[in-house]
Amino acid sequence: MNSRQTQLQAFERLLDIMDDLREKCPWDKKQTMQSLRHLTIEETYELGDAILDNDLTEIKKELGDVLLHIVFYAKIGSETKDFDIADVCNEICDKLIHRHPHIYSDTVVKDEEEVKQNWEKLKLKEGRSSVLEGVPKSLPALVKASRIQDKVKAVGFDWDEPHQVWEKVQEELQELQVEVAAADQDKMEAEFGDVLFSMINYARFLKINPEDALERTNKKFIKRFQYLESKADELGKPLMDMTLAEMDVFWEEAKRLPKK
Repeated sequence: MNSRQTQLQAFERLLDIMDDLREKCPWDKKQTMQSLRHLTIEETYELGDAILDNDLTEIKKELGDVLLHIVFYAKIGSETKDFDIADVCNEICDKLIHRHPHIYSDTVVKDEEEVKQNWEKLKLKEGRSSVLEGVPKSLPALVKASRIQDKVKAVGFDWDEPHQVWEKVQEELQELQVEVAAADQDKMEAEFGDVLFSMINYARFLKINPEDALERTNKKFIKRFQYLESKADELGKPLMDMTLAEMDVFWEEAKRLPKK
């Protein structure tokens, strides 16, 4: 691996390139924090894809894209004299030192759970009125539910055993069925949300990341459906002209394909 000096030189090179781009490139000169926002979100998702695929070469590339965006925002901040990359680095360094008193002070913790609990207590001392204040409003709903549950667990608002959570899932499913029978669309949606929330909670107790689990199923479905499409193409028969029974034959074949 590279030495610390080489790492710092590489970072300085990136800062120099960012200066050049901001000064000389018509596209880079026009960008604002607002115009970069959606691109940053896209780059973050691309990094997430690479991590799910465990593609280390792609992870390295996507980390570079995300780092570029961080440097870009800091460059814009320096132009308005609000902050620069040093301020960004020092801000996170100060926060990490403050929130890790078990490393930088004399606080003693016995496990990861105590670290999380101390983290939330420190954030409340910093002026937050709610442990949920730090959950971004724009997070996708599934990810947001996971973060909400992690946050409240850190202050002790949680079930004790997995079976209790599963019982809650079953209770929510029964309530959903009642509303389905009543055909009340608004109440069905509300109860369906409760089912999803309780399932995400159950996943946490099973130490399963629900986002990763769902994406794994998405990829599996895509692979099988595309196999079905390829077989239909070989037959010269559009999918819409095939019966469900015909399609199911190829679907079952797809399920037996070797995993990559």
